[in-house]
Amino acid sequence: MVEKRRADPTRRRFIRTGTGLAVGGALAGCAGRSDTEGSTPTGAEDDANGTDTAERDESYSVAMEPMGTVTFESVPERWIPYGGDYADMAVALGRADGITGIGGADRYYTDVYDELPGVSVDRDRIERHPEVRTKEQFYELDNDVHLYDPEMLVNWFDWDRADVEEIAENVGPFVGNLIFRREDAWHDYRYYTLYQAFEKVAEVFREEERYRAFEALHDEFVADVQRRLPPASERPSVLLTYEGTDEPETFSPYRLNDKGTSKKQWRDLGVGDALAGTGVKGISTTDRGELDYEALMEVDPEVILVRGHERKSAAEFRDTVLEFMRNHPVGRELTAVKNGRVYRGGYLYQGPIHNLFLTERAAQQLFPDVFGDVTSGEQLFDRGRVADIVKGDF
Repeated sequence: MVEKRRADPTRRRFIRTGTGLAVGGALAGCAGRSDTEGSTPTGAEDDANGTDTAERDESYSVAMEPMGTVTFESVPERWIPYGGDYADMAVALGRADGITGIGGADRYYTDVYDELPGVSVDRDRIERHPEVRTKEQFYELDNDVHLYDPEMLVNWFDWDRADVEEIAENVGPFVGNLIFRREDAWHDYRYYTLYQAFEKVAEVFREEERYRAFEALHDEFVADVQRRLPPASERPSVLLTYEGTDEPETFSPYRLNDKGTSKKQWRDLGVGDALAGTGVKGISTTDRGELDYEALMEVDPEVILVRGHERKSAAEFRDTVLEFMRNHPVGRELTAVKNGRVYRGGYLYQGPIHNLFLTERAAQQLFPDVFGDVTSGEQLFDRGRVADIVKGDF
């Protein structure tokens, strides 16, 4: 057990100020908030990171459930996310250099940054601390802010709320909300969309201008894709599942009608959920139900999306998972398998940069005649513009 300590008052003064406001109110339930809560940046000349000196020297507050209002007296420098969604948000805001580790490195996909000139994250640093989930680890890494939903720590990793309060008081506050799905009974407080959560992280790092630039790019991109979509009657029925093996025999269902951020690209493309009207529920903390091939035959979707294979290329996925399904005595009778329309299902934890790439990929998977095949190399958004925003050149 690591001995509890007090934070360095010269570097962490803002941490102790903020947690006194947050922990008592929000973790006990749903603290009320309005979308206008937060602070307005003070005017001063921008420094090299896009954060002015006055902002670093003056206190400001960020409100996000379930933690509530957290007050900072300087911009956090060292930070850690639980998943790839919040990691990607901070990278998008130009804060990659401050990451010290992650709650789950296996689901943080950084290869997309290779397509963005001058954008990268230190993967070696992440791999040194790939599963930060214990109090001892939080003390060791000594971060200024933790981009974790504290209720997730309580419900997934057996923390007590007193443990959350201890770390928030002695190390750094929590700012985060589990947003990738909306099917967990314990999550009885407000959810956020991807860009609502992204805006909160931007407030934490005083990078609101970068956020607005990303928001504008995203809105233009999605509007352009949606303008080119075929009519709803001509869009395929889609089954989103999880099965991480190369020889799948059963599949865990996800529901596209769930508004979690991991399904954002499919909602933006307006596709139909093949499980609609079946009574089948999506995977959650308490529901780990699976579907076999006979159950899939009853639904017989036009497209099957399989999660758990994001380290594979499109060709590698076809040569392993799809090939096995083509040789399966029941699986080969599925319409999606016959037509070769079984694809990788996208990240579970996606941030704003991830989402641009995943939306492009999804559009090409579902509508290759409109947007080009996934292997065509056709680009639906400007990589250079994304990189410029990350680097503060906008």
